[in-house]
Amino acid sequence: MAKKSDWIIGGALGASILLLVFVAGIALIGSLMERDGEFSYAAGKRIALVEVTGVIRNARSVVAQLARYREDGSVPAIVVRIDSPGGEVAPTQEIFDEIRKTRKAGKKVVASMGGVAASGGYYIACAADSIVANPGTLTGSIGVIFELPNVEGLFKKLGVDWEVVKSGKYKDIGSLARELTDEERRLLQAVVDDVYVQFIDAIVQNRRLSRDQVMALADGRVFTGHQAKTLGLVDRTGTYEDAIALAARMVGMTGKPKTIRARGQNLLDVLFDNFETATRTTDSSLLLEYRLR
Repeated sequence: MAKKSDWIIGGALGASILLLVFVAGIALIGSLMERDGEFSYAAGKRIALVEVTGVIRNARSVVAQLARYREDGSVPAIVVRIDSPGGEVAPTQEIFDEIRKTRKAGKKVVASMGGVAASGGYYIACAADSIVANPGTLTGSIGVIFELPNVEGLFKKLGVDWEVVKSGKYKDIGSLARELTDEERRLLQAVVDDVYVQFIDAIVQNRRLSRDQVMALADGRVFTGHQAKTLGLVDRTGTYEDAIALAARMVGMTGKPKTIRARGQNLLDVLFDNFETATRTTDSSLLLEYRLR
Protein backbone atom coordinates (compact mmCIF):
# COMPACT_ATOMS: atom_id res chain seq x y z
CA MET A 1 0.00 0.00 0.00
CA ALA A 2 1.34 3.39 -0.96
CA LYS A 3 2.35 5.67 1.83
CA LYS A 4 0.41 8.86 2.46
CA SER A 5 3.53 10.87 1.62
CA ASP A 6 3.70 9.13 -1.80
CA TRP A 7 0.13 10.19 -2.55
CA ILE A 8 0.92 13.75 -1.57
CA ILE A 9 4.05 13.86 -3.76
CA GLY A 10 2.20 12.27 -6.67
CA GLY A 11 -0.68 14.71 -6.34
CA ALA A 12 1.66 17.69 -6.21
CA LEU A 13 3.54 16.44 -9.27
CA GLY A 14 0.30 15.91 -11.19
CA ALA A 15 -0.96 19.35 -10.24
CA SER A 16 2.32 20.90 -11.38
CA ILE A 17 2.08 19.18 -14.76
CA LEU A 18 -1.52 20.33 -15.22
CA LEU A 19 -0.50 23.87 -14.30
CA LEU A 20 2.34 23.83 -16.84
CA VAL A 21 0.00 22.55 -19.55
CA PHE A 22 -2.54 25.26 -18.68
CA VAL A 23 0.09 28.03 -18.77
CA ALA A 24 1.48 26.72 -22.06
CA GLY A 25 -2.02 26.69 -23.54
CA ILE A 26 -2.67 30.26 -22.44
CA ALA A 27 0.69 31.34 -23.88
CA LEU A 28 -0.08 29.65 -27.19
CA ILE A 29 -3.49 31.31 -27.43
CA GLY A 30 -1.96 34.66 -26.50
CA SER A 31 0.71 34.36 -29.18
CA LEU A 32 -2.00 33.74 -31.76
CA MET A 33 -4.10 36.71 -30.74
CA GLU A 34 -4.05 40.07 -32.45
CA ARG A 35 -4.57 43.39 -30.77
CA ASP A 36 -8.25 43.30 -31.73
CA GLY A 37 -8.63 39.80 -30.32
CA GLU A 38 -8.66 37.80 -33.56
CA PHE A 39 -6.40 34.85 -34.19
CA SER A 40 -3.29 35.55 -36.22
CA TYR A 41 -4.37 33.05 -38.85
CA ALA A 42 -7.61 34.93 -39.49
CA ALA A 43 -8.41 35.61 -43.14
CA GLY A 44 -7.35 38.88 -44.74
CA LYS A 45 -4.29 41.08 -44.78
CA ARG A 46 -3.00 42.85 -41.69
CA ILE A 47 -0.53 45.60 -40.89
CA ALA A 48 2.05 44.39 -38.37
CA LEU A 49 3.07 46.77 -35.58
CA VAL A 50 6.56 46.60 -34.10
CA GLU A 51 7.73 48.88 -31.29
CA VAL A 52 11.22 50.20 -30.54
CA THR A 53 11.05 51.97 -27.18
CA GLY A 54 13.54 53.28 -24.66
CA VAL A 55 17.32 53.16 -24.85
CA ILE A 56 18.39 50.60 -27.45
CA ARG A 57 20.52 47.98 -25.71
CA ASN A 58 19.21 44.72 -27.11
CA ALA A 59 17.84 44.03 -30.60
CA ARG A 60 16.69 40.45 -30.00
CA SER A 61 12.95 41.01 -29.58
CA VAL A 62 12.58 43.55 -32.41
CA VAL A 63 14.62 41.47 -34.84
CA ALA A 64 12.58 38.36 -34.00
CA GLN A 65 9.31 40.20 -34.66
CA LEU A 66 10.52 41.58 -37.98
CA ALA A 67 11.71 38.13 -39.07
CA ARG A 68 8.37 36.58 -38.09
CA TYR A 69 6.32 39.12 -40.03
CA ARG A 70 8.65 38.90 -43.01
CA GLU A 71 7.67 35.25 -43.38
CA ASP A 72 3.96 35.85 -42.74
CA GLY A 73 2.09 35.94 -46.05
CA SER A 74 -0.86 37.76 -44.47
CA VAL A 75 1.35 40.73 -43.56
CA PRO A 76 2.21 42.92 -46.58
CA ALA A 77 3.38 45.92 -44.53
CA ILE A 78 4.92 46.73 -41.16
CA VAL A 79 4.80 49.92 -39.11
CA VAL A 80 7.80 50.34 -36.81
CA ARG A 81 6.86 52.68 -33.97
CA ILE A 82 9.99 54.38 -32.62
CA ASP A 83 10.09 56.16 -29.27
CA SER A 84 13.78 56.09 -28.43
CA PRO A 85 16.63 58.55 -27.80
CA GLY A 86 19.11 56.11 -29.33
CA GLY A 87 21.41 53.61 -27.71
CA GLU A 88 24.21 51.17 -28.36
CA VAL A 89 25.63 51.03 -31.85
CA ALA A 90 25.53 47.32 -32.70
CA PRO A 91 21.89 46.62 -31.63
CA THR A 92 20.80 49.73 -33.53
CA GLN A 93 22.53 48.51 -36.66
CA GLU A 94 21.02 45.03 -36.25
CA ILE A 95 17.50 46.48 -36.27
CA PHE A 96 18.39 48.74 -39.21
CA ASP A 97 19.70 45.75 -41.20
CA GLU A 98 16.64 43.65 -40.36
CA ILE A 99 14.33 46.36 -41.69
CA ARG A 100 16.38 46.55 -44.88
CA LYS A 101 16.20 42.77 -45.23
CA THR A 102 12.43 42.88 -44.71
CA ARG A 103 12.02 45.48 -47.46
CA LYS A 104 14.14 43.40 -49.83
CA ALA A 105 11.77 40.50 -49.16
CA GLY A 106 8.95 42.61 -50.63
CA LYS A 107 7.35 44.04 -47.49
CA LYS A 108 6.60 47.72 -47.10
CA VAL A 109 7.91 49.32 -43.92
CA VAL A 110 6.79 52.66 -42.47
CA ALA A 111 8.59 54.28 -39.53
CA SER A 112 6.33 56.14 -37.10
CA MET A 113 8.10 58.53 -34.72
CA GLY A 114 6.72 59.08 -31.23
CA GLY A 115 7.88 61.65 -28.69
CA VAL A 116 11.57 61.05 -29.38
CA ALA A 117 13.21 59.28 -32.31
CA ALA A 118 16.71 60.66 -32.16
CA SER A 119 20.21 59.44 -32.94
CA GLY A 120 19.92 55.63 -33.04
CA GLY A 121 16.15 56.04 -33.22
CA TYR A 122 16.59 58.11 -36.39
CA TYR A 123 19.19 55.65 -37.71
CA ILE A 124 16.57 52.88 -37.54
CA ALA A 125 13.90 55.04 -39.17
CA CYS A 126 16.14 55.65 -42.19
CA ALA A 127 15.82 51.99 -43.17
CA ALA A 128 12.05 52.33 -43.77
CA ASP A 129 10.26 53.08 -47.04
CA SER A 130 8.73 56.19 -45.48
CA ILE A 131 9.11 58.13 -42.22
CA VAL A 132 6.15 59.76 -40.44
CA ALA A 133 6.85 62.09 -37.50
CA ASN A 134 4.57 64.07 -35.25
CA PRO A 135 5.16 67.82 -35.67
CA GLY A 136 6.53 67.95 -32.13
CA THR A 137 8.66 64.79 -32.30
CA LEU A 138 12.30 65.32 -31.28
CA THR A 139 14.51 63.71 -33.89
CA GLY A 140 17.90 64.14 -35.52
CA SER A 141 20.78 64.17 -33.00
CA ILE A 142 22.92 62.61 -35.70
CA GLY A 143 26.19 61.69 -34.04
CA VAL A 144 28.20 59.25 -31.95
CA ILE A 145 29.52 59.68 -28.43
CA PHE A 146 31.92 58.05 -25.99
CA GLU A 147 31.40 59.00 -22.33
CA LEU A 148 34.02 58.03 -19.77
CA PRO A 149 33.73 58.52 -16.02
CA ASN A 150 36.90 59.72 -14.31
CA VAL A 151 36.96 59.46 -10.51
CA GLU A 152 40.72 59.66 -10.04
CA GLY A 153 40.40 62.69 -7.75
CA LEU A 154 37.77 60.96 -5.61
CA PHE A 155 39.94 57.84 -5.27
CA LYS A 156 42.86 59.98 -4.08
CA LYS A 157 40.68 61.66 -1.45
CA LEU A 158 39.46 58.26 -0.26
CA GLY A 159 42.95 56.82 -0.25
CA VAL A 160 42.03 54.15 -2.80
CA ASP A 161 44.80 52.71 -4.97
CA TRP A 162 43.87 51.23 -8.36
CA GLU A 163 46.19 48.41 -9.40
CA VAL A 164 46.13 47.28 -13.06
CA VAL A 165 47.79 44.25 -14.61
CA LYS A 166 47.30 44.14 -18.40
CA SER A 167 48.46 42.33 -21.51
CA GLY A 168 48.68 45.39 -23.76
CA LYS A 169 49.18 49.10 -23.21
CA TYR A 170 45.63 49.94 -24.38
CA LYS A 171 43.80 47.21 -22.46
CA ASP A 172 42.70 49.59 -19.70
CA ILE A 173 41.77 52.41 -22.04
CA GLY A 174 38.92 54.34 -20.45
CA SER A 175 39.84 53.33 -16.92
CA LEU A 176 37.85 55.38 -14.44
CA ALA A 177 40.95 55.72 -12.23
CA ARG A 178 42.93 57.98 -14.57
CA GLU A 179 42.68 60.46 -17.40
CA LEU A 180 43.02 59.41 -21.02
CA THR A 181 46.40 59.92 -22.62
CA ASP A 182 46.56 61.96 -25.82
CA GLU A 183 47.24 58.79 -27.81
CA GLU A 184 44.25 56.99 -26.26
CA ARG A 185 42.04 59.98 -27.02
CA ARG A 186 43.12 59.82 -30.67
CA LEU A 187 42.32 56.09 -30.81
CA LEU A 188 38.83 56.58 -29.40
CA GLN A 189 38.21 59.55 -31.67
CA ALA A 190 39.04 57.31 -34.63
CA VAL A 191 36.41 54.79 -33.46
CA VAL A 192 33.80 57.54 -33.07
CA ASP A 193 34.66 58.98 -36.49
CA ASP A 194 34.33 55.57 -38.16
CA VAL A 195 30.86 54.92 -36.73
CA TYR A 196 29.87 58.49 -37.52
CA VAL A 197 30.73 57.89 -41.19
CA GLN A 198 28.64 54.70 -41.10
CA PHE A 199 25.72 56.75 -39.73
CA ILE A 200 26.11 59.37 -42.47
CA ASP A 201 26.33 56.65 -45.13
CA ALA A 202 23.10 55.06 -43.87
CA ILE A 203 21.25 58.37 -44.20
CA VAL A 204 22.69 59.24 -47.62
CA GLN A 205 21.91 55.78 -49.01
CA ASN A 206 18.36 55.67 -47.70
CA ARG A 207 17.17 59.28 -47.83
CA ARG A 208 16.93 61.61 -50.82
CA LEU A 209 19.71 63.80 -49.47
CA SER A 210 23.23 64.47 -50.67
CA ARG A 211 26.22 63.90 -48.41
CA ASP A 212 26.75 67.66 -48.14
CA GLN A 213 23.13 68.15 -47.07
CA VAL A 214 23.44 65.46 -44.40
CA MET A 215 26.79 66.72 -43.11
CA ALA A 216 25.32 70.18 -42.66
CA LEU A 217 22.74 68.68 -40.26
CA ALA A 218 24.85 65.98 -38.60
CA ASP A 219 26.38 67.96 -35.74
CA GLY A 220 24.34 66.39 -32.95
CA ARG A 221 21.53 68.95 -32.88
CA VAL A 222 17.90 67.89 -32.56
CA PHE A 223 14.96 68.95 -34.70
CA THR A 224 11.20 68.92 -34.31
CA GLY A 225 9.24 66.70 -36.63
CA HIS A 226 8.07 69.81 -38.46
CA GLN A 227 11.65 71.02 -38.95
CA ALA A 228 12.79 67.55 -40.00
CA LYS A 229 10.08 67.46 -42.68
CA THR A 230 11.27 70.80 -44.09
CA LEU A 231 14.89 69.56 -44.08
CA GLY A 232 14.05 66.24 -45.75
CA LEU A 233 14.95 64.05 -42.78
CA VAL A 234 11.37 62.70 -42.65
CA ASP A 235 8.74 62.34 -45.37
CA ARG A 236 5.60 63.68 -43.72
CA THR A 237 4.11 64.72 -40.41
CA GLY A 238 1.30 62.75 -38.83
CA THR A 239 0.22 60.45 -36.02
CA TYR A 240 0.69 56.75 -35.39
CA GLU A 241 -2.70 56.10 -36.96
CA ASP A 242 -1.66 58.15 -40.00
CA ALA A 243 1.40 55.93 -40.38
CA ILE A 244 -0.76 52.80 -40.24
CA ALA A 245 -3.13 54.26 -42.84
CA LEU A 246 -0.16 55.13 -45.06
CA ALA A 247 1.20 51.58 -44.82
CA ALA A 248 -2.22 50.24 -45.80
CA ARG A 249 -2.42 52.52 -48.84
CA MET A 250 1.07 51.51 -49.93
CA VAL A 251 -0.07 47.89 -50.28
CA GLY A 252 -3.51 48.64 -51.73
CA MET A 253 -5.59 47.94 -48.62
CA THR A 254 -8.92 49.79 -48.40
CA GLY A 255 -11.04 50.64 -45.39
CA LYS A 256 -9.73 50.53 -41.84
CA PRO A 257 -6.78 48.10 -41.83
CA LYS A 258 -6.56 45.24 -39.40
CA THR A 259 -3.41 45.22 -37.31
CA ILE A 260 -1.38 42.60 -35.53
CA ARG A 261 1.28 43.01 -32.89
CA ALA A 262 3.29 40.75 -30.62
CA ARG A 263 1.96 40.36 -27.10
CA GLY A 264 5.40 41.23 -25.76
CA GLN A 265 8.20 39.15 -24.34
CA ASN A 266 7.35 36.05 -22.36
CA LEU A 267 8.61 35.61 -18.82
CA LEU A 268 11.67 33.61 -19.86
CA ASP A 269 12.73 36.28 -22.37
CA VAL A 270 12.39 39.01 -19.77
CA LEU A 271 14.38 37.05 -17.19
CA PHE A 272 17.07 36.21 -19.74
CA ASP A 273 17.45 39.81 -20.92
CA ASN A 274 17.60 41.13 -17.35
CA PHE A 275 20.17 38.49 -16.41
CA GLU A 276 22.26 39.32 -19.46
CA THR A 277 22.25 43.02 -18.61
CA ALA A 278 23.01 42.42 -14.92
CA THR A 279 25.94 40.10 -15.64
CA ARG A 280 27.71 42.18 -18.25
CA THR A 281 31.42 42.31 -17.64
CA THR A 282 32.78 45.36 -15.87
CA ASP A 283 36.12 45.19 -17.71
CA SER A 284 37.41 48.77 -17.65
CA SER A 285 37.50 48.81 -21.45
CA LEU A 286 33.70 48.37 -21.40
CA LEU A 287 32.95 51.06 -18.87
CA LEU A 288 32.95 53.56 -21.74
CA GLU A 289 29.48 54.56 -22.83
CA TYR A 290 29.67 54.13 -26.58
CA ARG A 291 26.41 54.92 -28.28
CA LEU A 292 24.52 56.80 -30.91
CA ARG A 293 23.28 59.99 -29.30
